[in-house]
Amino acid sequence: MFTRSLLAVLLCTAVSAQADTPNLGRPIAPGDVAPWDISIPPDGTGLPPGSGTVAQGEAVYTATCQKCHGEKGVGKPNDPLVGGQGTLAAPAVAIKTVGSFWPYATTLFDYIRRAMPVTAPKSLTDDQVYAVSAYILHLNGIINENDTMTAQTLPAVRMPNRDGFVVFTRNQPR
Repeated sequence: MFTRSLLAVLLCTAVSAQADTPNLGRPIAPGDVAPWDISIPPDGTGLPPGSGTVAQGEAVYTATCQKCHGEKGVGKPNDPLVGGQGTLAAPAVAIKTVGSFWPYATTLFDYIRRAMPVTAPKSLTDDQVYAVSAYILHLNGIINENDTMTAQTLPAVRMPNRDGFVVFTRNQPR
């Protein structure tokens, strides 16, 4: 009798759990994916309209980023965003920042838009993301103080470590 009771409990639990599970395997409509499909590749495909200057970026950075990344991106309490140029050749002392390590400026935009500020991801407007990107690129000496970042100018920024990565394509043997 104990075995039948245990089996009955297990069956009831399994049926109940199945009723509470998500509807896995159903097709997803493009409209369901669109809000999450915000990746920006190196060529800038999919960058939204908008623009931002270094000066605008400094104001946004001071208000939303500085508390984690320090004044002018030097770090503390979290990762530095600035500096490290020339340190990658010596792995023991390498400082991986936007200016020393990241290969594409579009990656900066993508990451800021998707994940920053850490307490409110995806809360910055596209103009604010362009502006913060401009400010961080300027702090690293990559763009000039008067440059404006847009969907056209951001992909054209040549990052110092652009050639430091091996890029594989789908059809290319590894």
